[in-house]
Amino acid sequence: MRPDPDPGAADPDKPSRNDEAPNSTDHIQDLELDPVLVWAPSGRRLISGLLGLNVLLLGAALVAGQAFNPEGLKHQEPQVFMLVVMVVSLIWMLWYLLWARKHPGNSPHKDHHAGGIAVTLVLVFFAVFSLLLFVFRIGYMISMRDCQPAAKVFAPFIEAPFLVLQTYLLWAHSKDCIHRNKVITRSGLVVILAADLLLWLNAVTEDAIHQEIELEKEERVHLSNFSSTEVNVSDSEGTDYSTLCECSASAACLTFRKGFEILYPFNLEYYLMAGCMIYVMWKNVGHKTHPGHQRATRKLTVHIVYQGGVIYGLVFGGLVLVAGVTVFILYQVWVSQPQLRHPAFLIFYGYHLAIMPVMSLCSLVGLLVHRLEGRAQEGGHNPTRSLDVLLLLAAALGQLALSYFSLVAALAGGTRGSLGDLDLSYSLLSLLELILQNIFIIEGLHRHPDLLAKKKKKQRHNILKAKKGAAAQIRETADGSLLEGNTAVPPAAPEPEKAKPWTRRATQEICAFLILANIMLWVIPAFGVHPQFENGLGKQFFGFTTWFVLVNLGQPLCVFYRMHSVGALIELLISA
Repeated sequence: MRPDPDPGAADPDKPSRNDEAPNSTDHIQDLELDPVLVWAPSGRRLISGLLGLNVLLLGAALVAGQAFNPEGLKHQEPQVFMLVVMVVSLIWMLWYLLWARKHPGNSPHKDHHAGGIAVTLVLVFFAVFSLLLFVFRIGYMISMRDCQPAAKVFAPFIEAPFLVLQTYLLWAHSKDCIHRNKVITRSGLVVILAADLLLWLNAVTEDAIHQEIELEKEERVHLSNFSSTEVNVSDSEGTDYSTLCECSASAACLTFRKGFEILYPFNLEYYLMAGCMIYVMWKNVGHKTHPGHQRATRKLTVHIVYQGGVIYGLVFGGLVLVAGVTVFILYQVWVSQPQLRHPAFLIFYGYHLAIMPVMSLCSLVGLLVHRLEGRAQEGGHNPTRSLDVLLLLAAALGQLALSYFSLVAALAGGTRGSLGDLDLSYSLLSLLELILQNIFIIEGLHRHPDLLAKKKKKQRHNILKAKKGAAAQIRETADGSLLEGNTAVPPAAPEPEKAKPWTRRATQEICAFLILANIMLWVIPAFGVHPQFENGLGKQFFGFTTWFVLVNLGQPLCVFYRMHSVGALIELLISA
């Protein structure tokens, strides 16, 4: 017998086969919804998952060895290993881009949740500033080439093309659900993901070492300020330890170093965001999407981009930005002057204590708007949405941990003055703001793009439950009558239409304000404002070394949380 040329097509004469496919796919989706199976590599992902895990762990061990025992690794093994990983990633990306150009049909399905306009534009924004960072970094390394390791000097020349190719790959192919050469594709993607995470980890540890040296030097100065002789000895020892290779007195070298220090946060955020998008591509290899969802997403995206009318959120968010920039500049100028350090801490805490209650109130109002709007929850497992939620929760752990440690310090040892009271209030408000904003964002991300009244959902549920044991043809007829009933019922249709303009406008205003507020809360710590290092309850109670480790682990997560929440809020603004 001649085989069926289109096994996926519906056969009206054989309804049982047509019904078995959805049941099997539903069963697979149910398995994917298991929290262990969603994140653990299994099946065809097992080989590539183990490859990426081993590359990541080996690189992390090398980076940690370089950070904690730099004299032990004498041949720059971490830099050499990361160069090898980047070269392998470059070769794979060149192969994939050329192969995708010659075979346009290699990804018949597209995940339109992945690589959204807002996320891609933010990634390109970070990439542009990262390239500018490489210009300053190359200039600085060339100026210091006589006293820097060869691998460190050569690294920017490999890292820059790696960043450019990866940005183009994510710009052009982040939505691809690849169905050919799956093993090679998955393996290449996890190597790129490991490279992104290792580059981020290396950047964090280098920045951490620099801050630790500076703070230990300052601690020695404060502890020995009763004797000028001891202060001079401490300064000389700190200088010898802090810089093995000082920048020359030329203006060019100082300019390159200053530009490198200013643009550093953009590179950190780029690798985290690029790694998340690469992970989604890895999960989407072999993934199949539904065509109806594709049409709805395209229509929604076009509707969002050209949507207007947001006024109050932009105005108040702009005021938050202006005030935040002013506080940032004043803090940077005053904190280095002993007589103005106390006012610098006051304006920092005062700004956050003023803005965080407003952000908490906006998130709470947004949750009430979600309840009044009555949208249905989106069903099925989507890798992008699941990753967004996981990253929000994981990144929020940084600020949550610091807040709870400060709370324990306050309960055990007291607040010890006005700054201690402000630090405790800042920690408590951070807890409240993070929890409410996370609930608001996560609920918004899982809402269905179309409004569904509760009566509609109850009616559909009752009809499907009554027809559960019927035959396939009767079920199809019932589905058709259900659709006709949904379009013909007059009471359910006007309910969303009456509530839609008000709820949409409120959601847009709230999202616009929270986006600008989170941007400012990202800028302040990303560009070097870390009062927790120099002042705080945790430092007094846990000690400098322990508190420094806690802050250094939590602070990068706080910075990433703010930027990732901006991307998620832009998605909510678009879907409103």
